[in-house]
Amino acid sequence: MSSSNTPIPLNEMERIITLSDYDLDYSGLENNFKDIIHLAARVAGTEISLINLIDSFTQWSIAHHGLEIDQMPREESVCQYTIMEEDHFEVEDLSADDRFTDKFYVDKPLSLRYYFGIPLKTSTGFNIGALCVLDTNFKKLTPEKVELLKLIANEIVNRLNTIKLLQELKSKLNDAKETHKRVAHDIRGPLSGIIGISEIISERGNENQLDEVMDFVTLIHKSSRSILDLADEILTEEKKRLGEPQGDGFNLSVFKEKLEKLYFPQAQNKGIALHVNNDPKLATIPISKNKLLQIVGNLISNAIKFTAQGGSVTVDLDLALEMNNKILKIT
Repeated sequence: MSSSNTPIPLNEMERIITLSDYDLDYSGLENNFKDIIHLAARVAGTEISLINLIDSFTQWSIAHHGLEIDQMPREESVCQYTIMEEDHFEVEDLSADDRFTDKFYVDKPLSLRYYFGIPLKTSTGFNIGALCVLDTNFKKLTPEKVELLKLIANEIVNRLNTIKLLQELKSKLNDAKETHKRVAHDIRGPLSGIIGISEIISERGNENQLDEVMDFVTLIHKSSRSILDLADEILTEEKKRLGEPQGDGFNLSVFKEKLEKLYFPQAQNKGIALHVNNDPKLATIPISKNKLLQIVGNLISNAIKFTAQGGSVTVDLDLALEMNNKILKIT
C-alpha cells in the first residue's frame, strides 16, 4: 500500500490468502446477492448498500443497491477501516471526519454523509470485506437494526462459502473426467494382452484337450472384449467432448475480457494505458480458471499502482500445448 495512513490488519497476509482461496470472479457475482443487498438497505433505511471485498490494492463492490460502483482504490474506501474492527464501524458524518473529507463520495454530486459497516468475517476469523450502508442524510441505527445487519452479513459469508464449495465440486468433477480418460487409456494395454493370450490358448485348445479350461478361457475372452469395447467407447466420447466447450467455458478470450473489465477502470483512473493481448488462434481453447483472476489481477493492480501517470501496462496471454498439457504463459 502506498499511503502510510492506510490501516493494515495484523493478519493481512493470511486475510489476503483467505480471500484468494475463494477464487472469485468479482464481475460475475451480482445475481447471487441482489435480494440480500436490497434487504440490507431496507433494514437500515438507507439509500445505498454495498457488499465489498478488499484485496491488497482494490475494494471490489460485488453487489450494490442505490449506487452503481464496481471498484475503488482500497486507500480511498471507508470499508478499509471496517475490516480492522471486530463488530462494526460507523461514521455519522463523513464530511466532518478528516479521513474522508476529501473523498469523491463526500463531495458533490454524491454528497454521502452517513456510513455503517459490518466486517464479513470467515469461519477462520478473517475479515475479507464488509457489508456497508450509506446515506446522504445523517442517521443513527438502532441496536435492532444493527443485529439484523449482522445476520445479513453472516448470510453473505455463507453464500460466498457456497459459491466456493460449488467451484471446488466442479473442479473435482473435471478432475474425475480426466481420471476417467486416463483409466480408459491404461486398461487398454493389459486387456489387449489378456485377449491375445486367450486367443492363443483357444487356438491350441484341441491339442491340450482341456475342455473345461477352454470354456473358462472363452468366458475370459468375452469379458475382456466387452471391457475393451467399453474403453473404446469412453475414449470416443472423450474425443467428442474435447471439441465442445468445457466447464464454465473459460478460455483466453474470456480471460482477456474479464481482465479488461476488472482493471481498465483502475488504469483509466490513473491515466495509464492497459493492453491485454492474446493469440486469436488459441483464444477459444478451454483452460482452467483456478485462481487465475486473483493471481494475474494482483500482478496487474501492482503494475498499475507503481507505473507513472501517462505510462502503459501490457499483459500478453499465451498458451503452449505440450503433449496432453496446456501451459499458460503470462508476460
